[in-house]
Amino acid sequence: MTEENLNEQELIYRFSIFEKQIRELQQQIESIDRGIVELNSLSFGLEELKGKTGEEIYAPMGRGIYVKAKLISEELNVDIGNGNIVKKSIKDTKELIGEQMKKLEEVKHELENNLEEIGAEMTQMMNAVQGHSHEHCHCGDGEECDCGDECDCEKEN
Repeated sequence: MTEENLNEQELIYRFSIFEKQIRELQQQIESIDRGIVELNSLSFGLEELKGKTGEEIYAPMGRGIYVKAKLISEELNVDIGNGNIVKKSIKDTKELIGEQMKKLEEVKHELENNLEEIGAEMTQMMNAVQGHSHEHCHCGDGEECDCGDECDCEKEN
């Protein structure tokens, strides 16, 4: 196998790695976007609970299943992690949701920066490849290039 074929295979491999990383980052960004939308929806839903004490509501049980319930308090039981549940007001819960959304936005920004860095690396690799695309030319200084392509070495002479 020639050195040129080896370099070509290495480039193909590196581009496939970049492509995989880009797909994974895009999936993570999409997942974060869905999380942000869900948190926004939850925050809006909490706002709808204000002033509804004593009224019947539909409470989600999960996966599109709802139960009719009577709201006896605006006090919420909130899972703060590791199965720890604390009582919070609607206002405090909305603030907690806002903090979670802020963290998701920060992670999303970091992932977008990673995506840009990969794009820059790919561009740099492509520019390097294009800059070396006429390595097969062995023309010397002052000689006319005989590679048959438009070549930078002719412009230098």
